[in-house]
Amino acid sequence: MDRDLRAVLALGDPRALDAWLEHTASPQERSDQLDELSDDDVVALAGALDLPTGLELFDGVEPDVLTRVLVRLPLAQAAGLLDAFDADVTADVLRDMRAEERERLLTAMGRAHSAVVRGLLSWPEDSAAAQMSPNAVTVRPIWVVQDAVRAIRVAAADLQADSHTAAYVYVTSADAQVVGVVTFRALVFAEPGTLVAQIMDEDVVTVDPLEDQEQAAAVLTDHRLLAVPVVDDDGVLLGLLTADDVADILEEETTEDAEKQGGSSPLDVPYLRASPWLLWRKRIVWLLVLFLAEMYTGTVLRHFEDELAQVVALSFFIPLLIGTGGNSGTQIATTLVRAMAVGEVRLRNVLLVLRKEMSTAVLVAASVAALAWVRALTLNVGNEVALTVTVTVAAIVLWSAFVASVLPLVLKRLGLDPAVVSAPMITTVVDGTGLIIYFTVAHLLIGALGG
Repeated sequence: MDRDLRAVLALGDPRALDAWLEHTASPQERSDQLDELSDDDVVALAGALDLPTGLELFDGVEPDVLTRVLVRLPLAQAAGLLDAFDADVTADVLRDMRAEERERLLTAMGRAHSAVVRGLLSWPEDSAAAQMSPNAVTVRPIWVVQDAVRAIRVAAADLQADSHTAAYVYVTSADAQVVGVVTFRALVFAEPGTLVAQIMDEDVVTVDPLEDQEQAAAVLTDHRLLAVPVVDDDGVLLGLLTADDVADILEEETTEDAEKQGGSSPLDVPYLRASPWLLWRKRIVWLLVLFLAEMYTGTVLRHFEDELAQVVALSFFIPLLIGTGGNSGTQIATTLVRAMAVGEVRLRNVLLVLRKEMSTAVLVAASVAALAWVRALTLNVGNEVALTVTVTVAAIVLWSAFVASVLPLVLKRLGLDPAVVSAPMITTVVDGTGLIIYFTVAHLLIGALGG
């Protein structure tokens, strides 16, 4: 069986596409091959595609790939596929489209499904409500278990509930307000004539629809739930944030944080599908900002050129000192940003963070300073320069620890993403200030400089 989708479509036989799907179970492989289709290939695909085959082909495919394929399919065929997807999947696909393409497809879709999808698209992209599934199994507190189970069977079939959206049954009032939750296990083992109100748990963990998706995901993971209801200010059930949704959110947020800490804006597409032009656009702003910020290092060196001319040995240790400061600060910032992302650290913890990191920095500084003393002596630079390097490296480690401990929390308080405290930024901040520390210590300890 040919593993190349383009070659399979060239055969013009729908059975060949079915056979290809049997041997291509990986969503990633399907995503990669669908992304490579030309306009002519998509025309061939449209001719070979019926609804069941389309659902199998596009299951698990990345939304950006789905978007590019669907906009090239005939309108009725694309709308039919979107109608068959879960509402949250449809919303993810349409969110990546241009406004006119999105409206064209929404209008062609079934009225009921289109209305649900429009509701999801109305929420901010990074909010909990934008990521939720509108499917939820609900019962009333005044029902008996027997009637509740009967209603659940019907509702679960109509909603196409999966293992996560159907993990819990939410108990709602006549006004759709969440008043409790009950597990399927509790319903199965309860007596048929027992009221739902008697076995439900009234302590329901919920999230606000406008809550940031990462914070909402943390609620679910912290409470070890398979799903958490999204409710409005009146307690009305809007939908569910499921474990599958959370897995996607955490992957997206982790990727964004990693890219920001590397000094780049998030790509928003898989790396292998990012063009050189896109990579340039995402990286160049940060690189130019850091380049401009790094220029003050040269200004510091020029200011102390007389000191360097008098004691040339001082220049031997500049890369070592500023590199150590940058590395030390990066370690702290990376750990702290991640702890903030999962809700372990907040601004009110700043003194605890400082105490912990400065205590650790003292130990690190002592270790590095001892090695710096040995290294300086092996270069035969004299005791004064060796002592200067030793004291400086300890001071720089302590200073970089302070900066890396406070800056992420301050940025968070200012409403900025703490992930921007990346390795390049920490290095840039410490480079110039580290040189100032170095030459200040040199003035104090080296006799030739008038210390």
